[in-house]
Amino acid sequence: MLARKGLIPEEFLLTRLAEDSSHTLYRPKARKARFVAKNGACNVAHKNIREQGRFLQDVFTTMVDLKWHHSLLIFTMTFICSWMLFAMAWWLIAFAHGDLGPRRSSFVPCVTNIQSFTSAFLFSIEVQVTIGFGGRMVTEQCPLAITVLIIQNISGLIINAVMLGCIFMKTAQANRRAETLIFSKHAVIACRDGKYRLMFRVGDLRKSMIISASIKIQIVKKTTTPEGEIIPISQVDIQVENPVGTNSIFLVSPLIVSHTIDEKSPLYTYSAYDLCNQDLEVVAILEGVVETTGITTQARTSYLPEEIVWGHRFVPIVTEEEGSYSVDYSKFGNTVKVHGPLCSAKDLANGKYHGHPKNGPYTKPLKKRRMETQESEKAGKEHVTENQSNDSDN
Repeated sequence: MLARKGLIPEEFLLTRLAEDSSHTLYRPKARKARFVAKNGACNVAHKNIREQGRFLQDVFTTMVDLKWHHSLLIFTMTFICSWMLFAMAWWLIAFAHGDLGPRRSSFVPCVTNIQSFTSAFLFSIEVQVTIGFGGRMVTEQCPLAITVLIIQNISGLIINAVMLGCIFMKTAQANRRAETLIFSKHAVIACRDGKYRLMFRVGDLRKSMIISASIKIQIVKKTTTPEGEIIPISQVDIQVENPVGTNSIFLVSPLIVSHTIDEKSPLYTYSAYDLCNQDLEVVAILEGVVETTGITTQARTSYLPEEIVWGHRFVPIVTEEEGSYSVDYSKFGNTVKVHGPLCSAKDLANGKYHGHPKNGPYTKPLKKRRMETQESEKAGKEHVTENQSNDSDN
């Protein structure tokens, strides 16, 4: 989501290389479709909607939600149909009044210079868009023509207002501002202050701030209730802890948002090896008000188990230069490996981890631990065999 086309210079695309998933130690099994895409789009298809009329009850929102080519087609057809409809009305008025027949010297038509449907169509366009070339005009001979003129003017104003409002809302949609709210491609889990923390980085590329910004994290997974009910998409809110201390954030510079994995966390019993086999998704939601427009915007992303790197930490990207702070976005998603435990937070809290006491909760490398375990088991078996042979000799 960071390297959107046209938003960041090419040199900032180094983040993609730094965020390469090749450093991920665990390759989980293939997962089904994700709930929220990396760019924030919700991967949900709505099918078999029988009450389609509900969309027509809110025509304005429906038109704003349409794609641009559909909206432009509707706009064009709306104007053409209205011009054609009133052109037919003007032609009928001229036909009924006898304006299309031979002209007498003292005859005053309802609308001057209308001899055919084509000229009536041109007059309809002039009335509705207020061009006024001056070749055609309404006279006081026909009250009905004056009434149609008033109706067409009001209808044209309503159509213009609706169409301009739709275009404005489509160009100023909140998701456009969300394009410059970025998340790190990977999340990390590492020890901080003696506790596991799930962390990811969020930033804003624009200088205009997001007012009253808040962030929320959810765990989305398939669950089964004690009664046997299967919930395909279970959304569980988890506590967010950021440098400010609450869900509200002051997003002037990129921040590392974290979640402490404690007894209340759904990740409390997962070790580094358990997490990669879990069918879950961590969804991050950032909300706030755009300072320049006052429109509420929302940016979203998600992290699958293979996108959560265990035992890594984000590198600092904010430095002080000549009395001001500088942010290096080329290192936005860069992480550095740290030595830490691979056990679950529950085992860490209970002291069930491997490692030397001098290193606190830090653990030995996995291969070394496996070798030590195999050697101890082998030594134990040899000791048992030796005791059995001594008993048989006795």
